[in-house]
Amino acid sequence: MSKFLQALEQAEHDQALRGHLSEPTEEQPSIDHAPPLGATTSPSAAELPPDISEELDEHLVSLLAPSSFEAEQYRALRHLIEQRHKSTELSVIAISSPGAADGKTTTAINLAGALAQAPDARVLLIDGDLRGAAMAGRLGLHDTGGPGLVDVILNPRLSLADVVNTRPHLNLSVVTAGRAPATPYEVLKSPRLGELLAEARRRFDYIVLDTPPLVSVPDCRVIGKWVDGFLIVVTAHRTARRLLEEALKVTEPAKVLGLVFNGDDRHLSRDAYSSRRGSSRNGRRHSASDD
Repeated sequence: MSKFLQALEQAEHDQALRGHLSEPTEEQPSIDHAPPLGATTSPSAAELPPDISEELDEHLVSLLAPSSFEAEQYRALRHLIEQRHKSTELSVIAISSPGAADGKTTTAINLAGALAQAPDARVLLIDGDLRGAAMAGRLGLHDTGGPGLVDVILNPRLSLADVVNTRPHLNLSVVTAGRAPATPYEVLKSPRLGELLAEARRRFDYIVLDTPPLVSVPDCRVIGKWVDGFLIVVTAHRTARRLLEEALKVTEPAKVLGLVFNGDDRHLSRDAYSSRRGSSRNGRRHSASDD
């Protein structure tokens, strides 16, 4: 796992050389070793119904601003997942972090949104962080009042279809956390979760699972046996190296897909590239040599 720690150390070193610190943002992820991907076609925020756009959290750039620089970073992450899906049948992707407030929920939703930009993709987004469920609010589903993951695990009369919220304009299906359980660990340890994920594999191409932090609680350690891989989200200049080391120790090495940096500002060509494209849209002639 040393390459992940080296990547974190290099990001910190690069920032120190520039002689200033910037506030981390959840909208600017950088994916360690993720290959590039060209633009894809998807509805823009302007094409979404106003009531849908207004309900979404502003950090969900893959849904609200799919042509933005920030959304391109999630599209690079999508490319990594798509390639693994083809070569190893990767389907169930868990998004976690060493500790709290690293942006894992935002990353999970944006990754699902990027995957859903492929019109034929069947994408299911699940809130498995039963201690700090936030997905419903981010997606404007907090007023649905319907059952969620906890309910379908504890109530055998419910099926996966009973708890899936469809968002047709986003090409997404969502399972919220549902009611707050007294013992989240015991709920997630239930074989019923494995059965539900097995059913989800048959119905969807990709299942993106937002999970609790890796270090502070043991929940992810029981979820791990049912997922194909983990993406670990860290925040540049804030996530402690020792915390990342501990997170990697408690995660099965073969299932670590990569490291996602939030607040990474190493993309030095961002402004120049964006401004050239912007000028083209405003009437300046654009040729292939401009790129």
